[in-house]
Amino acid sequence: MPAKLSVNLNAIAMLRNRRDLPWPSVTGLGRAALAAGAHGLTVHPRPDERHTRLSDLPEIRALIDDEFPQAEFNIEGYPTEDFLLLVEKHQPEQVTLVPDDPAQATSDHGWNFAERSTFLTPIVKRLKKGGFRVSLFSDPEPSQVSAARDTGADRIELYTGPYGSCHSDSEKARKELEKLGKTADAAIAAGLAVNAGHDLVVANLPALAKRIPGLAEVSIGHGLTADALEYGMAETTRRFLRACGW
Repeated sequence: MPAKLSVNLNAIAMLRNRRDLPWPSVTGLGRAALAAGAHGLTVHPRPDERHTRLSDLPEIRALIDDEFPQAEFNIEGYPTEDFLLLVEKHQPEQVTLVPDDPAQATSDHGWNFAERSTFLTPIVKRLKKGGFRVSLFSDPEPSQVSAARDTGADRIELYTGPYGSCHSDSEKARKELEKLGKTADAAIAAGLAVNAGHDLVVANLPALAKRIPGLAEVSIGHGLTADALEYGMAETTRRFLRACGW
């Protein structure tokens, strides 16, 4: 089965937040993406609310529950107590833990699982006890996979930023793709499912999907939102789905 597509709404929310106005509508464009075939919606509600706002979360939860019950809600963030309480309140199907500093513009690296296992393991246990699937943001480092598995997580999400940045250098892209592939191979062999996200676009998705045929999900925001300005959200969602193999 091809990788499922979760549409990250943060870039839409950031555009909306430039003005104290309700448009572009985060839930409205989320609805358009789901109606066009997207499998889920992703948000990263940072403490300063510069992207997704806390007030968006119940609306997205209700959108999925009321109109697209087959879809999934994925909330990602750094696991402070406030974040964990937020997750427990809004009940996403998946929680993706990232090692972001709150001041970071975007997620730009994965966890060092060997060093942070003592921190992550009880958090993963708490989330899984609550019924959430847990994914951990990971650099393309096969040596880290066993430590990620030992936290009790269900999945890793491969950080694909270095691969996405190779849009004008095919040889470098090939090397970065192989790093991702080897990490995915190790993760799947260890019993972890594999997600991927960051700077993925229609042009580089097919090669990723071919190298990692067991890829479970891609979470895409910036590139998808940029394309939506040109093609519209519904057609852009369909373009990304085709790039994933649907």
